[in-house]
Formats: sequence, structure tokens, C-alpha cells
Amino acid sequence: MNRTSFRGAIVPGVAALVLSLAACGGGDAGAEGGSEGSGASGSVAVDGSSTVEPMSKAASELLSEENPDVRVTVAASGTGGGFEKFCVGETDISDASRPIKDDEEVPVCEENGVEYTELQVATDALTVVVHPDLAVDCLTTEQLVELWAPDSKISNWSQLDPSFPDQEIALFGPGTDSGTYSYMAEDVVGDESEATRTDYESSEDDNVLVQGVSGTEGATGYFGYTYYEENADKLKALSIDDGNGCVEPSAETAQAGEYTPLSRPLFIYVSNKAYADKPAVAEYVDFYIENLETIASAAKYIPLSEELYGETQSALEGLSS
Repeated sequence: MNRTSFRGAIVPGVAALVLSLAACGGGDAGAEGGSEGSGASGSVAVDGSSTVEPMSKAASELLSEENPDVRVTVAASGTGGGFEKFCVGETDISDASRPIKDDEEVPVCEENGVEYTELQVATDALTVVVHPDLAVDCLTTEQLVELWAPDSKISNWSQLDPSFPDQEIALFGPGTDSGTYSYMAEDVVGDESEATRTDYESSEDDNVLVQGVSGTEGATGYFGYTYYEENADKLKALSIDDGNGCVEPSAETAQAGEYTPLSRPLFIYVSNKAYADKPAVAEYVDFYIENLETIASAAKYIPLSEELYGETQSALEGLSS
């Protein structure tokens, strides 16, 4: 399944929500004087995380039903690649599966006069998956680190635990420009080099990773929870034991903070200037946040808790003032 076909895969859910919003009089945005009838038009450029991409696409598809004059393009060059474009003013919004880096990316934005506002839009659970026939169900955090550490020599499952099968390991994972990779390298593996092992099949397209793991005996990989949900019929998700027993990835365990250390926030970064000067950008962002729970559900992400949603709303109000 390529990126185009995945986009098609979320359309039925989006279409159903379009009908739902229409039946309710246009949804929150229209009820509050937002998108419907505002007359805004123009283009919006979004790039960045492949993990956040389906959510930003869902927002654009829903908005297009209310205002087709707002034309949103959503690309997925990875979180790092998105910030490279955003911080030189090439895009209006940057999708990110990690916070912007203070030591690398923030200075570039400052140098180019790009001021921005960070808005958390959902919670994701980074999911470690294996071939469905593999007789492994849970890894400790230590075993996960041992498997993916830069100097790892683990090549057989039995090396991690004698009770695991004598099966060669095939590794699949995101490219180094991906925020998903950065999260694994920095927040899970925690190596000073901020890297993982390199002897694995990499791709910025998570659907390629799904195909690799599902089609290779002994395979394992990792990506966002939504991609596992889309392909749960041909993958097995591993539980993770961070010291309190094996915990499965799910919306409930991620929101509750139980699925550690693999649950993470997802963001969009909005150019303050683009929001102020381009009505289409303001319309898209306002619609996105006003309908955030609906959009997260459409794209099969974990909606924010009430507390986190309040923080995102406050940040948007600061952007609007």
C-alpha cells in the first residue's frame, strides 16, 4: 500500500464524518461563526511528520466540504524535513511527532524571523510490531533498547531471551529524518549519539514498513499506533514492560500514561505570520482545533484528554489575539 492508497483508506471515515457534521449544522466551526460562510480563500502548505499527515489530511478533507476555496496541500517529508522547510518560510504549518529541537531547529527559525505557535493535536502510541506468527508477545524496555541500540549485535530472538524462539530477526523502521525515529533514538534508546542501529530496512512511508514486517518471518518494526490499527489483521503488536508488567498499546493506556515509554504527543506548528496574514491558514487552523476530537477519530488517532485540549485551545487563543 503506497501513500496515495492509504489516503484513500481514510476517506470513508472522513466522508462519514462530513455527513455527521453537515447533519449537525456544520459542526462546531460553523456554529461558532468559523469556517462556514467566512469567505476565506487561498492556499495552505503543510509538510512534516508522516505520523501526523493523515490527521492533517482529514482536517483538509472535512474543511473542503464547507469551504472548497481553501486549498490545503499536505506533504510528508518527515518531522525534521518539515521543520527544514518551515523554518525558512516555505510552509505555513509543520506537522511534528516530536517537539521542535531547541539546539538545531529553533535557531534556524529565529534566523529567518519565523515565529510560531505549537499546538498539540493528539496522542500517539509508538507501536512495536512483529510478524503475526512470531511466538513473542512482550518485551521489556531493556530488551527493546538492547535490540535497537547503536552497537546492538542482536540478530536472533533467542539472544534477547532464551525462552524466545530460535528465529533470525529482520528489522524494519523509519528513516533518520522521521520524528518517530528521533523519539525511539532519543527518548527510548537514550543513547548519547541520539541514534539507533543502522542495519535495518528503512522507509519514511510507514506502509512500506507494514509490508516488510507482515511479509517477513521473524520481522519486527515500529511506527505510529494508527498504522498498526489499519493493519492489525496482518501484524501483532507487542506489549511493553517498563517495570510494571506488560502493557498493550491502546488509546486508553496511552491517555492514562500507562504505556511507557512509547506514548508521545503529536503537534502542528503554525507560522504566526501566515496565520495573521493568510485567511486560508487561519480558517484551516481554527477548523482543525475546533473539530479536533472529530478529526483525530477520523484519522484513527488518540484524542486529547479534556485537560490537554484546554491547553491547545488556550494556545490557539493566544495565536488569534
